[in-house]
Amino acid sequence: MHAVEALEEAFAKYGLPEIVNTGQDSQFTATDFTKAVRDRGVGLSMDGKGSWRDNVFIERVWRGLKYEEVYLRGYESVSQARRYISDYLMLYNQKRPHSSLADRTPDEAYFTTLPAIKSAA
Repeated sequence: MHAVEALEEAFAKYGLPEIVNTGQDSQFTATDFTKAVRDRGVGLSMDGKGSWRDNVFIERVWRGLKYEEVYLRGYESVSQARRYISDYLMLYNQKRPHSSLADRTPDEAYFTTLPAIKSAA
């Protein structure tokens, strides 16, 4: 299951969050996925059906990925697609400033808040 693999990769790379928030798509409601989250003591929250506002930011990321990367290339292989999409996500998160984040990158906005988040807990 790809969602479980991605989840476990994220946990290994970034540690365990307090909560995982997903939509109600089948990959997130599957027993394997919910078990992978809950067995680690992580909370699981699923957005309500039709709750478009909950997903508006990630939908914007996917739109950018599709229109700025995927639709512009004819990948010759899955490995090539992975490489180019990985490069795009690195640009998006680490190098491209976002006006909605006071011209910071998502990484700058997120990782600078971690000490405050940890000390508030």
